[in-house]
Amino acid sequence: MNFIKRSFLSVKARKGKSLLQVFVFSVICVLVLAGLSIQTAAKKSSDLARQKLGADVTLQVDMEKMREKMQAQQSNGERRRFQPTPIPAETAEELTSYEQIKGYNFYSSTTALASNFEPITNEDTETIENSTDSSAEGAGGRMPGGKSQGDISLQGVSFTDSTAEFMDGTASIIDGEHITEEDHGKNVTLIEQTLAEENQLKVGDSISITNPRDESIVMELQIKGIYKMSSTGAEQGMDITALIPYNKLYVPFTASAALKGSEFEGTIDSAIYYIDNPADMESFVAQAREKSSIDFETFKLDADDQLYQQMVGPIENVASFSNNIVYLVSIAGAIILGLIVMMSIRERKYEMGVLLAIGERRWKLAGQFVVEILLVAAISLGIATVSGNEVAKQVSEQLLKQELLSAEQATAPESFRGRGNGFSGGIPGMSDGQTIQAETIEELDVSVTGDDLTLLALIGMLIAIISALLPSLTVLRLQPKTILSRQD
Repeated sequence: MNFIKRSFLSVKARKGKSLLQVFVFSVICVLVLAGLSIQTAAKKSSDLARQKLGADVTLQVDMEKMREKMQAQQSNGERRRFQPTPIPAETAEELTSYEQIKGYNFYSSTTALASNFEPITNEDTETIENSTDSSAEGAGGRMPGGKSQGDISLQGVSFTDSTAEFMDGTASIIDGEHITEEDHGKNVTLIEQTLAEENQLKVGDSISITNPRDESIVMELQIKGIYKMSSTGAEQGMDITALIPYNKLYVPFTASAALKGSEFEGTIDSAIYYIDNPADMESFVAQAREKSSIDFETFKLDADDQLYQQMVGPIENVASFSNNIVYLVSIAGAIILGLIVMMSIRERKYEMGVLLAIGERRWKLAGQFVVEILLVAAISLGIATVSGNEVAKQVSEQLLKQELLSAEQATAPESFRGRGNGFSGGIPGMSDGQTIQAETIEELDVSVTGDDLTLLALIGMLIAIISALLPSLTVLRLQPKTILSRQD
């Protein structure tokens, strides 16, 4: 009789053991398929998040190395002094041609004194200024030592439309145009709506500002646009005239550097490079270290993918856990099935002895056991295909819920915990750079794909062959006479 036909008859004749094998194999296949489906869904969500968020790398002064230099000064008996270290703009421009970036922005900030217009002040500031008129000049007042702190803040940029305030909607243009790279070298500015209305300024008008530390440096700025700021800024900033949001002027970084003085011309404070794919950040930094002229003993490239990690962190943990499930269930399933098959084969020694005695080849007997378990595997794969998708959804929901809870407890301030409300990653009351906002992925679109089923079939066949072949080889090494002589 053909060994394949014997396999069908054997599975049919041993219904109890066959059902037990189908049950065990189905559990294995369902769990493996759930793990594969969750991994596929997590990868899809990560790719979407990567496309949505991107990442950025900031070129800035390495404050840690600067601190070490200051400590060295102190050890030599010198007084610690902070020395601003500007970044050459030409050096920063070298990185703008790298293929990994989709955009960039250079920053250079300073303060100034308003010469021919009045800055916005609050009542407390006006009271202080009136009481110190004898020792202070201008709305900004003077700091001890005769140095003025300025009453206007200048934010020098390459592009205003890619600053944090305009990208998150805190600021918006209501008249005129944004500052772009075409304005580099020009003395143009964007002013806030309240400041423009208070001084009856409009697009095309000119204003004059002065360096608060060197009043010989005066700059005329033509108003290119008027923007509206919806944030009031930090409360403590309202006590300082220059930090009131309405007194913020956006200018080209070249204008801001020129106002600081001749030693700052052609320099910037920092540069931000926007990376299209967070996975390219490491290669971008590596390329910069290898090919650029950046002095990495003074400056550093700070890769920031915090939002991306915050957004996809829980689902990556779920994907990692599901990957472990696939490995553990596959190994444990092969062992359990192998033990079941081994017990079944030991009970069928007499059958094997008879078949070997009448001349049946050993490989056909081993093939019979493999075909029997493959028949069981085929039934189990069908069951897994029908039920695996629903099981994967339930498992992913539970795992993701647990990961989100863990992430919430890890990121929420201690004082927020135990108040019943979830913490979504943002801190109410903070604004601008203080708030870290990322919409954490809270749902996985789990669905079984053709690739998942193909991989499950391969894993299932491998488990079936290993679990049937290894036990059968141990028994088939015996001789027919030995097998039959031991039979009662």
